[in-house]
Amino acid sequence: MSIDPRHYHQPSWRKPAGMFAILGLILGWAVLVGSLSPLIGQLPMWGQVPVYIVLGLIWIWILPLRRLLAWMETGRWRQG
Repeated sequence: MSIDPRHYHQPSWRKPAGMFAILGLILGWAVLVGSLSPLIGQLPMWGQVPVYIVLGLIWIWILPLRRLLAWMETGRWRQG
């Protein structure tokens, strides 16, 4: 049985490279936030929660990973 060349999809190198970049971002960010934890730990609980939300959700997931995931899928850094 032969493979029909019209339906054969060549895997992209961007997905494995992007996965390693995501792991590197998570590791680097965890080290950075962990090194800041003594400073953040001095804040009251009501002050720690917004700091960790901003550092955890917005800064690592929404800003850099949105563009990285778009690049992994399309090869362009911007969607659209």
